[in-house]
Amino acid sequence: MLSNSPTLQHSDRTYSINCNGRLVQLDTPKIMGILNLTPDSFSDGGKFNEEKSALEHAEKLLKDGAEILDIGPQSTRPNAEFLSASEEINRIGNIISLIKKEFPESLISLDTFYAATVKFGFSEGIDLINDISGGQYDAEMFDTAAQTKLPYILMHVNPSYETMHDKIKFEDITLEVNQYFAKKTKELLEKGVNDIILDPGFGFGKTVEDQMKMIHEVEYLGFGRFPLLIGISRKSFIYKPLGKSPLDINEETQKLHMKVLEQGAKILRVHEVAETKETLTHFLRKK
Repeated sequence: MLSNSPTLQHSDRTYSINCNGRLVQLDTPKIMGILNLTPDSFSDGGKFNEEKSALEHAEKLLKDGAEILDIGPQSTRPNAEFLSASEEINRIGNIISLIKKEFPESLISLDTFYAATVKFGFSEGIDLINDISGGQYDAEMFDTAAQTKLPYILMHVNPSYETMHDKIKFEDITLEVNQYFAKKTKELLEKGVNDIILDPGFGFGKTVEDQMKMIHEVEYLGFGRFPLLIGISRKSFIYKPLGKSPLDINEETQKLHMKVLEQGAKILRVHEVAETKETLTHFLRKK
């Protein structure tokens, strides 16, 4: 549900998404907890890539305040190992169905750029598709998203897997991202994907300066037509200029989380769920 008033900012708008027949209201921003099933993710690789550890971490994320679990079978950090769809599916195994059985109220997002992995995840019970490629790395992705009728997270990224992390200095990053969103959302809507969430793609092929500009201009991204997901957790544009490690920037990250919440962000994709929950609680008290 989206208000039609052109004067409303993101923060004033109400949205809902249909997750497998379950209507999820985004009036109150949601926390998406990251569950990497990978051996090579940049900050938690190898920690949760077995069923027992994955289930335990899923439980912790939910207890700490996550309402969505984002399951990632493949790392997309620079120089990560490239997996095929079948390798992703093998890596996921029974994790989705086990989490759904253990925590039936949880919402599960699947982080993949493969249509085949989405089809598998849909059969196992996922609730959202989180495609970092904007449908650019698999020609069947948009059609598959339409077939599932699941909410689709559309991220801004360079047009190929090989160039994903190539740094581009845009003349106007906000304009560039909005032009991309306008083109891609038109394609998705024409195919019948109605629940779209926009992700401006922090950490993917953008300079530090452009990413900080996006932080300050979140309210202008997507023109308020669709809900915004912001994923800045442990990203290098925060920790590298400070000379810190990805695990050492919680205070700085939470300040930026507050800034994007104030501009209308509806989903925060994070590693540190408990700390982000505190930030969200503080934000809601201020409203």
